[in-house]
This record gives sequence, structure tokens and C-alpha cells, in this order.
Amino acid sequence: MSKVDLHIHSTASDGRLAPEDVVRKSAEGGLTVIAIADHDTVDGIAPALVAAKAFPRLRVIPCVEISTDVPSGEVHMLGYFLDYTSQELQATLDRLRNSRRERGQGMVTKLGNLGIHIEWQRVQEIAGSGSIGRPHIAQAMLENGYITSLKEAFTKYISRGGPAYVEREKMTPVEAVKLILQAKGLPVLAHPFTIDDPETLVVELKAAGLVGIEAYYNGYTADEISRLVNLADKYGLIASGGSDYHGLDPSSETVIGGVDVPIKSAEQLIALAERQMPKEVP
Repeated sequence: MSKVDLHIHSTASDGRLAPEDVVRKSAEGGLTVIAIADHDTVDGIAPALVAAKAFPRLRVIPCVEISTDVPSGEVHMLGYFLDYTSQELQATLDRLRNSRRERGQGMVTKLGNLGIHIEWQRVQEIAGSGSIGRPHIAQAMLENGYITSLKEAFTKYISRGGPAYVEREKMTPVEAVKLILQAKGLPVLAHPFTIDDPETLVVELKAAGLVGIEAYYNGYTADEISRLVNLADKYGLIASGGSDYHGLDPSSETVIGGVDVPIKSAEQLIALAERQMPKEVP
């Protein structure tokens, strides 16, 4: 079990555990540094920081995961140590969340046309107060017996190119980097192998202010991790990592701390944050 997990989701977006429960579970697992990194929302950060006060050995890094688009696929940007109270950041994330809701409604309509009838109200109930995402739609499909696993919903219906997939408003990766920097955060490229040529993107994002790439990630092979660590070294970037834990499918999902992320990854991020904003790092 790793002591570090810099990519965890909560009920603020599409995770199963409330931010407070993520903190408790992490502390009970012996972790020392985690990051709450919800999709297009920072609503889980404040309650996580409050909960962390009960666990002095655990440090919680504020973070967000922003979805962006490139011609060859989808790219996610992580923003660590950002000012999650920034009004500009909040306004942009609100717009992205509204787009998530509209996309969800469109997917429910498309599924209905395919003979898969789920209620939009139920999707909203599953999401609760969190940002609506595709896992919530998949959960509703599972409840109604249309699929046998959450993974099946993605592979057959709601992944990019699937018959019920709907695009939504997204930023470009460079725009996301700039937004994170404007919010005084540290931009890191998440799970880079979602696209065919991560190095070309890394070069572009490095010029825009990228500070790291997620090399240690759920499902990556030793060779893939080595390639990304070497890529980080080549361009002077921090090799970060995390489980991308959602908690939606315990039978197959990597648990919190289940990816071997070196403590050095967290130490380098913390050191960089302290150099750039010594009085503001939580």
C-alpha cells in the first residue's frame, strides 16, 4: 500500500465516498499525502480539509481534474494547490458542470432510442449534490438490468464513439493549464496514455506552464510507467501519480493507495508549491 495517492474522487463529482470518508479511509490506510481531485469541481476540497484536522499525519492537497479535448481524444488536467476559492475558477467550472448535465440528459435520450430506458431523475438522485458524470448513468443502467457491470456501459454505449455518447463543452489542454495557473495552482497532465502521442502534447503544455505528468497510474505497466518517468525527466517535470479512485466498482477498481506512488512525487509538488506561494500552501 502506497503512502501517497494524488488522484482521488469523491461524491463532489462521480466518486462513491464523501470527501470526509475519503480522508478517513486514507488515514486508516496509513497514507500520509492525498489529493482530492474531483471532475470540474472543487466542492469537495473544503470539507476534506476540515476532516483532515482530525488526522494530523495526513496531508490533503487541494486539486481539481479538468476535462479537455484534443482531435485524437480526451485529455485531463490536474491542478494541485490551486486557490479553490477563486471566482474565475468557480465560474469556469460551473459552466463545465452545466455542460456535463446537458450531456447527461442527451445520453439518457440516446439510450432511450436504443431501447435502454432509464430515468433522468434517477441519474440525478445517484449523483446527489455532485457533478453529474457518465458513471452515474452507468449506475442507473446497472440498476435496471441493462448491463452486468459498470465497465460494460462504457465499452458498449457511453464511451467516445459509442452509440449513446454525447459531446460536451470542453477546454483545450492549454486553456486548462492557463486556468490552473491563474488560480495559483500547479498543472499536471493526468494519465497521458489516453492519447497516442503524449510527448508532443507535453512539449506544448510545458511551454504553457505544465509542471508534471501522471506517470504512476492505475493499470499502467512497468514499461509504461518507465516511459512516462523518462519523459518527465527529459522535460524537467515532476512524475506524479495516483489511483484515480472512484469506489464505484470494488470488484475491479484499484483502492485508495493501491498504486505505488513514490513519496518523492508528493515532496516535489509540495516543495514547488512552497517556493511559489509560501504563505498559502495548506
